[in-house]
Amino acid sequence: MAASYDFGEEEFQACCGSSKFAREMVSVSPFFSLEQAVDAARRIWFNQVDVNGWLEAFSAHPQIGQASKSSNQTSAQWSKGEQSTALATATGSSLQELAEWNIQYQKKFGFIFLICASGRSTDEILAELKKRYSNRPIVEFEIAAQEQMKITELRLAKLFSTKQNASSTKESYPPAFARKVEEDRVSIIGGHLSTASGASTGKTLQTLTRTRPPITTHVLDVARGSPAAGIDVRLERWIGTQPRPLFGEVDVGGWALEGSSATDKDGRSGQLLSMIEAINPGIYRISFNTGKYFPAGFFPYVSIVFEIRESQKLEHFHVPLLLSPFSFSTYRGS
Repeated sequence: MAASYDFGEEEFQACCGSSKFAREMVSVSPFFSLEQAVDAARRIWFNQVDVNGWLEAFSAHPQIGQASKSSNQTSAQWSKGEQSTALATATGSSLQELAEWNIQYQKKFGFIFLICASGRSTDEILAELKKRYSNRPIVEFEIAAQEQMKITELRLAKLFSTKQNASSTKESYPPAFARKVEEDRVSIIGGHLSTASGASTGKTLQTLTRTRPPITTHVLDVARGSPAAGIDVRLERWIGTQPRPLFGEVDVGGWALEGSSATDKDGRSGQLLSMIEAINPGIYRISFNTGKYFPAGFFPYVSIVFEIRESQKLEHFHVPLLLSPFSFSTYRGS
């Protein structure tokens, strides 16, 4: 029988400083694997925790290069370890420059610069901070939330590892079970970098299973500074006689509906695709019924056409829409 892992709110809040996140994780416990816990964490963080919860989690982190002030001792200890590479590669001048940029960043965006610092040097972190400083606040807010999720996943792996080590002093598990726990931990962390291709023994590791559909979206109302709820969304794939739709040519009948939904109170759409491991490469179009949301706006609807290549079929594509009555923009998220 597979072992179950049960944690309390304080332990989950060490992984992510949002109290809402911690309560929701406890409510869906116990977990039977790290992968199951990460799946739940992503769902809760992106679909159930609100803007205030995101800000609460951000504020639980110290500025890069500074000691943690968190009352959660586990979180403080993990923060110190995650910044160890940065601190080891820092000089007095680089720390000073980092501190100055941190202040500028917080003045502009209203929260501290957040990055998954594990394994990054001070110069790498500083370069990323300068790059992201030019972002619009609403874009940077989304990026910070993605970075928080990376940190949460790493800390969940540490939490499971700690529980496994503690359990092993009480009960001896078969070697196969111990290997499974370790493979879960490695595969989740490695998923940020690449799909695992094999172990040192020559055996092929199982491909990381998706925890969300390969194409997702959300809509933010930048005029009101809030999520845009109730917008109808359609996802289509090009199946025309030509390999791709051509600019200036009629493409009637060339698009096949993959799925449709409407945005929820957090501006996120429901499931537009099934949970497939490898998405079909090709041209996709995601459309939003913006005229219904902004009846007096300039755009009756917005369509975004993008291409997924053969080499990208295992990747995730998040295609958000940042909308106002007279402008819109998009970008590829993760």
